[in-house]
Amino acid sequence: MNAIIGFTKVLLKSDLSPKQKEYLTAIKMSGDALIVLINDILDLAKVDAGKMVFEQTPFKITLSISAMLHIFESKILEKNLKLEREYDNNIPEVLIGDPLRLHQIILNLLSNAVKFTTKGTILVSTRLLREDKDEVFVEFAVKDTGIGIAPNKLEKIFENFQQATSGTSRLFGGTGLGLAIVKQLVEHQGGSISVVSKQNEGSTFSFVLSFLKTNVAAENETDTVILDSEIKDLRILVAEDIALNQLLMITMLEDFGFMCDIAANGKIAIEMIQRKPYDLILMDLQMPEMNGFEATEYIRNRMKLHIPIVALTADVTTVDLAKCKSVGMNDYIAKPVDEKLLYRKIVNLVQGSDTTAETQALELKNKQKARCTDMNYLIQRTKSNPKLMMEMILLYLEQTPPLINTMKKSLYDKDWNLLYSAVHKMIPSFSIMGISVDFENMARKVQDFASTQQQADGINDMVNKLENICNQACSELKEEFNNIKSKTNELKS
Repeated sequence: MNAIIGFTKVLLKSDLSPKQKEYLTAIKMSGDALIVLINDILDLAKVDAGKMVFEQTPFKITLSISAMLHIFESKILEKNLKLEREYDNNIPEVLIGDPLRLHQIILNLLSNAVKFTTKGTILVSTRLLREDKDEVFVEFAVKDTGIGIAPNKLEKIFENFQQATSGTSRLFGGTGLGLAIVKQLVEHQGGSISVVSKQNEGSTFSFVLSFLKTNVAAENETDTVILDSEIKDLRILVAEDIALNQLLMITMLEDFGFMCDIAANGKIAIEMIQRKPYDLILMDLQMPEMNGFEATEYIRNRMKLHIPIVALTADVTTVDLAKCKSVGMNDYIAKPVDEKLLYRKIVNLVQGSDTTAETQALELKNKQKARCTDMNYLIQRTKSNPKLMMEMILLYLEQTPPLINTMKKSLYDKDWNLLYSAVHKMIPSFSIMGISVDFENMARKVQDFASTQQQADGINDMVNKLENICNQACSELKEEFNNIKSKTNELKS
């Protein structure tokens, strides 16, 4: 569905006849509605668990109502019903709230009204109840002349899987989840909902929500993205495993004038970052092999890069958002991806970041040049077993400092046997911890000197270099140990 809606938006920007645009607009609106319905069961669970996120964004209520009515126009005409709308013009044009959740509430109520009404009228009304200095209280109502609800069923109508009668589902279809979700969505925004109904005469569902007042204009209602002429030639990496979503992101980003590369999972994304600099990463959270959380954590903690990272997610919950922040992501965008929102977030992050693709390339080069250990060999040797990796790192951290001291002291004391023994014990750890072979060769030269006491030129300098590199390795490996330990504890919890 994310891909269907996304490509429909792309098509809507092309040259179309009025009829083609009308059909595509209907597809987009129907797709948006279907996404809402698909998410109903998930949303109910989220609200129950306190994980639902309610946005606060400027929008026009009148446009939200119009969009929902347009979705049901053909069905209402098909059933020979009359659709009426009443709108209070005293309601401020632009308010701050969650338009998506308002759509979801009205969609469910309208869906029921159309479903359970076989003749007569459906009325959708919106009126201003109260206006304060900072907020307004608006009452929304959906009235129908349908089958109505029996008095003994009214008190349970907002419970999960409840319908007017046991035969309602068989006759009209549906799960009975819609009203339960509506009640939860209204009440978790601090609102209230009620119903008045008479069997065989119809029902009126009304709810009240408060909205903040604002002087800010609502989002541009067209799908046209106004491009910033100063922001161009950006290099964007998209980490996404679904082919349709990959193509959609390529299409959008190229329309912005950006260059785009695709990585099918977090591991590939990391490999690509090591080879090529990027201005920003769009990171899907759920990917095989290495997900978006793991990849971001690696980029921040292991690679030490500050490139902006935006999470792509179809499931926006407080848990996910908190985790995005904790691993170092800069922002998130929900699927289906809104093109204007995507462009705005990319521009804001790139303009506000000190890290460009060029500075990232230099930063990465310096990090790679400065870092003396490489965990790839240890990972292969332990088959990525975190317990074994921690044991081997701990062993290195315990054994290396005493060996360094012994190496230095034996050189000062000219105890060549002890010097030979200390360096001999150090040599195997260089390859295990991914330390450059140059230092292993240097250690062998010190070992040869201890054995023969010949060609002593530079021996003090070599011992000092070995001390420095081993101290740096200890520092890096302590960090690796803590990262592995933290990740292991996270998995356990």
